[in-house]
Amino acid sequence: MKIETNYPNTWCPGCGNFAILEAMKKAIQEIGQEKVVLVADIGCNSKIVDYLNVSSLGSLHGRPIPSASGIKIANPELKVVVFTGDGGSLNEGISHLIHAAKKNTDITVIMHNNRLFALTTGQYTASSPKGFKGKSTPDGSIEEPLNTLELMMAAKASFIGRTYSSKIDYTKKMIIEAINHKGFSFIEVLQPCPSFFNTFQFYNEKVYEADANEKLIKEWNYDEKGRIPLGVFHKEERPTYEDEI
Repeated sequence: MKIETNYPNTWCPGCGNFAILEAMKKAIQEIGQEKVVLVADIGCNSKIVDYLNVSSLGSLHGRPIPSASGIKIANPELKVVVFTGDGGSLNEGISHLIHAAKKNTDITVIMHNNRLFALTTGQYTASSPKGFKGKSTPDGSIEEPLNTLELMMAAKASFIGRTYSSKIDYTKKMIIEAINHKGFSFIEVLQPCPSFFNTFQFYNEKVYEADANEKLIKEWNYDEKGRIPLGVFHKEERPTYEDEI
């Protein structure tokens, strides 16, 4: 069955989401289209479900995780994948993210992290770097950003990884590993937004593929110092929420 749809693509030229789409296409083709259900947030990230010929649900902003949890409870045989952004998951939906990780809900959350609200043209989010100048912070954000992976570690997510959108095959492999993991899987995808916060050069110079090591979760905290590790930093097996109920 064809993996693409006929929907016109409305992402900006050069958007990092194009690479994430290619990685997801390859992952789904290996796993099987009939086994996967996608749940979308609101935002540029969530348009990805329009371009994939897979069963999907469009949710409210910040609310895709409870929708995905309901799908998984109703049919535990499905591989349920959530697409969300840093705004939807770390601002509006942060409580849902934390509690799903704590419960070890057997879903995969892929967070496209461009470090701003892109669809609404450039407001800052909880992951924007301090000093970020956008539509809502013209003089620069005064807030320190969240380290998303530290948050997930504290919330007891059983699979925690980070990748970079330009590394398509690396991202594909991580997505497959996360989907096949039994438990709550969280992947942060560093995704440049060339229209409002172009971080391509920064990431190209800073990212590196690292061996699994929980200590690396704290190595980079969204500042301009040091390198940025990519990899699966934490993975454990424990009973899932669905097993318990």
